[in-house]
Amino acid sequence: MSKIRKTPGVFIEEQNAFPNSGEFVPTNIPVFIGYTEKASDGNQDLKNKPSRIASLIEFERYFGGAPKTSYNIAEAEVDPGYVLTLNSNPFLLYHSMKLFFANGGSNCYIVSIGDYDSTIDKDDFIGVNPDGTAKGINTLLDESEPTLLLAPDALLLGKEDFAEVQKAMLQHCGIETKNRFAILDIYDGFMDFDRGQDDVISTFRNGIGNVALGFGAAYYPWLETTIVEVNEINFENIDKKSIGNLVEILNKSIDESLAKNTINNETANRIRVEIAKLNDEDKDVKMLHQTMLAGTPLYKEIISSIITKINLLPPSGAMAGIYSRVDDERGVFKAPANVNVASVIKPSVNITNEKQEDLNVPLDGKAVNAIRSFPGKGALVWGARTLDGNSLDWRYVSVRRTMIMIEQSARLVTQSFVFEPNDQTTWLRIKDVIGNLMTNLWQQGGLAGSTPEDAFSVGLGLGETMTPMDILEGKMFVSIRVAATRPAEFIIVNIEQQMATS
Repeated sequence: MSKIRKTPGVFIEEQNAFPNSGEFVPTNIPVFIGYTEKASDGNQDLKNKPSRIASLIEFERYFGGAPKTSYNIAEAEVDPGYVLTLNSNPFLLYHSMKLFFANGGSNCYIVSIGDYDSTIDKDDFIGVNPDGTAKGINTLLDESEPTLLLAPDALLLGKEDFAEVQKAMLQHCGIETKNRFAILDIYDGFMDFDRGQDDVISTFRNGIGNVALGFGAAYYPWLETTIVEVNEINFENIDKKSIGNLVEILNKSIDESLAKNTINNETANRIRVEIAKLNDEDKDVKMLHQTMLAGTPLYKEIISSIITKINLLPPSGAMAGIYSRVDDERGVFKAPANVNVASVIKPSVNITNEKQEDLNVPLDGKAVNAIRSFPGKGALVWGARTLDGNSLDWRYVSVRRTMIMIEQSARLVTQSFVFEPNDQTTWLRIKDVIGNLMTNLWQQGGLAGSTPEDAFSVGLGLGETMTPMDILEGKMFVSIRVAATRPAEFIIVNIEQQMATS
């Protein structure tokens, strides 16, 4: 409406030619819950306070570095002549963060629930403090930005407590917030499964319940990674009480080498001198470690075994990075599958087509997505299903996450119309804004259909979505129908012979 003028003259009035256009909410902001070396920003305590970071450097600034995982070593009668047993909690959050960034992750949130001296407790993940303040997952109820939820350190709990945490994660995503998606790990997922009642897959399925299954996906098996490098491990990863055992084992290997005439006395004595230094209090750790690696094959083998054990990691961190990478490169509507997993040597279990049948299409629908090795391609994510595999609506990860994005984006763009007149002018403006949003998604390939009319529709108006009574009560109903794209999970190529035509 033009302003009423009382003074003669020429006046310029600008008119908006294009309708408002909304933006889609971010979809690739994971939140990691677990134990860290510290949790502080200067004098500010960050424990149980969701904190946004964008790099590993930032993580280390506020939450510290890697845990010092230690092992006991003892002599064994069978090859390789020694046995390593874990002597400390193998905290997984830090290495999972490295795996996340290695696979394309960037912005994320951290919720530190304790330090490396903490006793692992289910209550840290899903409880509340004595004063009523939230802990773990519950601290995220007032956070709107995170869209993915992970808790790799929950694997340090017992099986039953771990299952309780995973059920709480699904409930948080699908019931309490409805705006995020859980990436779940398999307890003891480094072990093979045999389709029995007590195998790792059956135990997982029996433990997660049946609530909000469409808001989560699980991945199997664990991964043999290269996240921890050779220069990060030395004999200090063997418990001090076991150093004497290490010395005995190494000296015994020297005796065996002498008996086989593979070394002479002079070399043996020189190596024994270095081995004896392991007991010294003032030893040069770096120098002695390098000397031992060069001159003692068994020591090198022991260190390699420790590195292999520490590098065996659950896949959730890698998958969060892959979700982020695929969202950035293709869009949330692209299934995060048939994608290479970076910094991985191989999956810990070799999965065949036959084995994957039960993982991908179980009778109860609780699909577990496989990570498999293929010749010449490396480790690939070879599954794209949620835990609600029997649902035609929510079978696929990409469909569930696309709908979360649409729902949250529609909520945000319509928020500016709250308290506007509930009339046709407002209805048209809302339909334009949401229509532009859906058109952009269709143009990107996120909706199926040859035209926008085939891909989506927006309903809003008296007699269409509302009654006169609705308007009197201040209610406005918007109906959005979309044709979400679904991944081509099974591609069948039919080939038949034909008669020669010449």
